[in-house]
Amino acid sequence: MGSSEDHAYRLLNEYANGFMVSQVLFAACELGVFDLLAEAPGPLDVAAVAAGVGANAHGTELLLDICVSLKLLKVETRGGKAFYRNTELSSAYLTTVSPTSQCSMLKYMGRTSYRCWGHLADAVREGRNQYLETFGVPAEELFTAIYRSEGERLQFMLALQEVWSVNGRSVLTAFDLSVFPLMCDLGGGAGAVAKECMSLYPGCKVTVFDIPEVVWTAKQHFSFQEEEQIDFQEGDFFKDPLPEADLYILARILHDWADGKCSHLLERIYHSCKPGGGILVIESLLDEDRRGPLLTQLYSLNMLVQAEGQERTPTHYHMLLSSAGFRDFQFKKTGAIYDAILARK
Repeated sequence: MGSSEDHAYRLLNEYANGFMVSQVLFAACELGVFDLLAEAPGPLDVAAVAAGVGANAHGTELLLDICVSLKLLKVETRGGKAFYRNTELSSAYLTTVSPTSQCSMLKYMGRTSYRCWGHLADAVREGRNQYLETFGVPAEELFTAIYRSEGERLQFMLALQEVWSVNGRSVLTAFDLSVFPLMCDLGGGAGAVAKECMSLYPGCKVTVFDIPEVVWTAKQHFSFQEEEQIDFQEGDFFKDPLPEADLYILARILHDWADGKCSHLLERIYHSCKPGGGILVIESLLDEDRRGPLLTQLYSLNMLVQAEGQERTPTHYHMLLSSAGFRDFQFKKTGAIYDAILARK
């Protein structure tokens, strides 16, 4: 084969074997490899790691060496024996003690998203999510399927808290939100976005509005130092009266739903919004030609596999918001995964 054919074949194999890379990452997190190395006084050899995580020594060695190749671990050789330690990447994102840990999100992806993606071809054929095929759970009520057990609900909420620990600041500072002293985070889960708002805009008060089961889980499993300024209210944002606010926040909400449900929700928000009030939409924005960024395209396909919606372009969101009555549409690409849209009543 010529050089171009060689490159094409290598690229094909890179794509085909991508799932193996994901599973290495998921397995190392599931086993607690990075936490063990973080807690150790120094680098550990294979035997120590295997004993520490309760795994087979041969399997552990294979996993550790692949983690080195993926730059998730570093290795040094002393006396003919390999010793492993975390890299900056794994210390920042793959240890549970890190404030920017992504372990819960990776565990959710490994246990839930990965399994749903095994039915991607069926999702494309049928145009619907794959909870029934994957977990035997009907998905007519989407979040009944997503929150199909208390443990799954907690895992999902922990995962989103980690997402905003890394991405919250960039989207909440894309616009000056200090002009909105009373905010409402619709579908705000455990209050991660609300906490970031409090940190960035100390004068504001935030209400987190979510279904009763989520509010219960948030109060049972998450701590709130600013509880006098973060209020939790129970309700369904499609049906129940919305809390009063100067700014309504929708963070990773609209991408879950088809246009019809998005329009219904945006119209409800518009009618609840004060004149001069605003709406902040936080989503991963597609380019106008819908051919990038690649990660956002993959997220959009994930909405097919796991939800009812899609990722959208700025123009698509402009249409949805203006149809609901909002004006002064602005959007800012943050350069990170998530972007921000602000509109006013």
